[in-house]
Amino acid sequence: MEPTLFQTVYSHPMFTSLDLQKTVSLHQKVILKKNDFLLKEGKIANAYYLVESGLIRFYVNDFNGNEITTQFICENEIVNEVSSLFQRIPSVQNIQAVTDAIVWKIEFNDFQYLYHSMESVREWGREWMSAQLFQIQQRSIEMITQSASFRYLQLMEQRPPIIQQAPLKQIASYLGIADTSLSRIRKELVSS
Repeated sequence: MEPTLFQTVYSHPMFTSLDLQKTVSLHQKVILKKNDFLLKEGKIANAYYLVESGLIRFYVNDFNGNEITTQFICENEIVNEVSSLFQRIPSVQNIQAVTDAIVWKIEFNDFQYLYHSMESVREWGREWMSAQLFQIQQRSIEMITQSASFRYLQLMEQRPPIIQQAPLKQIASYLGIADTSLSRIRKELVSS
């Protein structure tokens, strides 16, 4: 078990070492191969995952059947299809390993038990959800107000594992551009 993973993800002032120990004990290690799915469109999420190593992506299929990456999850982050998990509805997204990965799974019922029995987990959950909402809103605004070059540079600076590990086509769809446009942007950055 990777103790720093849990300490990083479940970092909250209210978490005691006993709270963390109880929380960690309900996680199970899962080893993924590249392209393995954690969730497929149409299925209901029954767990969320902490990423110890590897890269995970969320994607949807557009009206032409093209895969559009909506989110990347790196090490020390949480893979959680929130709508499906908490609303108990079928997912509209697929969650897939971009690389070989090690994740730690916590079942929905186990999380519910922790959430309803531990104030530290409730407070951590509220803060995590609030941070996720802020990030989604920020990304939506940047997709409209910032150039593709700016978004790519920001991704390079803030989340280099994505640039290092994800295929160009997935990165391009995440940025909302064609892969030929991303190739042009990358060439321009190298020559400048």
